[in-house]
Amino acid sequence: MKKKRTVKRQRQKNKFIAEAQRKFIRGIILFGVSFLVVIFLLGDHGLYQLYKIKLQRKATQERITELKTEIALLENEKERLKNDLTYIERLAREKYRMAKMNEKVFKVIPRNNE
Repeated sequence: MKKKRTVKRQRQKNKFIAEAQRKFIRGIILFGVSFLVVIFLLGDHGLYQLYKIKLQRKATQERITELKTEIALLENEKERLKNDLTYIERLAREKYRMAKMNEKVFKVIPRNNE
């Protein structure tokens, strides 16, 4: 009878140890998976960082496009200033209020209807 009790206790003890080991292994696996998920999402090369880099790249590409357009406009302006005498004359009249000989320049002041 004592042998039966000892065997029974030993089996219960072994079951308890086996269950504790399974729980421990599950905990370690869960911790490892959680750790990998956090690194995958929030790490230096994680999804969040990649998303930020993608947004930054898009903004930079848009800025490059804007600057290319501005360069093209400035190149066009440069060519017109070099070669187009009517454009230069119009610019001088409008911007710098220059006039030809024997020509008068009038400044029109808008009227306030208040």
